[in-house]
Amino acid sequence: MVNMTTTTTVGATSTAMLTDHYELTMLRAALADGTAHHQAVFEAFARRLPDGRRYGVVAGLGRIVEAIESFTFDTSRVAWLLERGIIDERTADHLLGYRFTGNIDAYREGDIYFPNSPVLTVSGTFAECVVLETLILSILNHDSAMASAAARMVSAADGRPLLEMGSRRTNESAAVAAARAAYIAGFASTSNLQAGFQYGVPTRGTAAHAFTLGHTSEREAFASQVASLGTDTTLLVDTYDIPQGIRTAVEAAGTNLGGIRLDSGDLGDEARKARALLDSLGATSTKISVTSDLDEHTIAALADAPIDLYGAGTKLVGGSGHPTAGMVYKLVAIADEPGPYAPMRPVAKKATSKGSVGGRKVAYRALDHQGHATREVVVVRHLPGAPETGLGRALQVAVIRDGHVVHRPSLAEIRAHHRGAKAELTALDLDLAPGTPRLVADPTAIGNLIGAAV
Repeated sequence: MVNMTTTTTVGATSTAMLTDHYELTMLRAALADGTAHHQAVFEAFARRLPDGRRYGVVAGLGRIVEAIESFTFDTSRVAWLLERGIIDERTADHLLGYRFTGNIDAYREGDIYFPNSPVLTVSGTFAECVVLETLILSILNHDSAMASAAARMVSAADGRPLLEMGSRRTNESAAVAAARAAYIAGFASTSNLQAGFQYGVPTRGTAAHAFTLGHTSEREAFASQVASLGTDTTLLVDTYDIPQGIRTAVEAAGTNLGGIRLDSGDLGDEARKARALLDSLGATSTKISVTSDLDEHTIAALADAPIDLYGAGTKLVGGSGHPTAGMVYKLVAIADEPGPYAPMRPVAKKATSKGSVGGRKVAYRALDHQGHATREVVVVRHLPGAPETGLGRALQVAVIRDGHVVHRPSLAEIRAHHRGAKAELTALDLDLAPGTPRLVADPTAIGNLIGAAV
């Protein structure tokens, strides 16, 4: 009989219920038949990239680690599950004592991935690994999609800074995650204060049209903003008439005005006219920022315009048309008996178009003499004779060992790793035009490489 009076309450911060019903269906049956205690290996990977994409960016690993640390069940949650018949008492006892004690290896956050790249590997007992599927995929799929879109926008901006400003176009939690992912991929800042508070992402903001409309005149609104924030502020000049707005902005702040923002019209044309007018007024150092549903393609089309900063929101938080990375979480190896040293056998799904390759994988990225990636090498570790060295840069690192976090880089370190990994891509990989990935960890190639059928 489950004792609901002596267990520790973990509170509202638990991530344990951010999962699917069927995870506990499997756990309940596995506890009953004994499979729960068999050692297992699960892998998260994408069978393919979103249509037209040539590479993906791994993001969310840091959030996954935090979420797993909070994946615990208290009495109120277990009681709710029992009352609804989702679990039985054996499963309730298991959940009340649940703590992940296994291992996680993964591509570093910010790294590049391709189809079939073993982005994240979870090993431990079947029971402790299987219940993490939904939580891991929900974070990995969302954040990787955001970072992949952001990385393409960074390429299109070609060195000009980008501001993430999509909070009003998605739910409040996704907004914070998207801001973090965009920063990893190279965005300079975000408008989301929670992302700044929680993760240290630099924040930035100007003003909305409501501020101008809330005053009796544009002149009064600009004067108020400058009085409070100084001449280095950015003024939104397109509420009424852009040329007049620019003149009024310079009158209010002087020729040292920090910046103006354009949010409507033909942004390229308006930016050119704005630059000419600002220069004629003596405001030669005033920056021009543009916003309005920008994505990598519209940013690239504005490359020749005198624009100093881009603000991306709606398209960014929608993954620029691909809101999920399409990753899956599959069992690839399992033991047939309990015990930490029981031998494991490879297992694989064989369904048409949704097949997988059995066995735990390790991955390397081969580089040429210029430092460009030439091959994504994936080998199955458990098979005899599988090579382990001399194949290139090792892609997976130890993240959790025996339930303890051993890899927790700073956001600055993650950004730096992303820059290095992206530098390994060629101009063909970075092309924004629809195309197919140049590098693919093909299951057939895996089999050929290790010289055995898998």
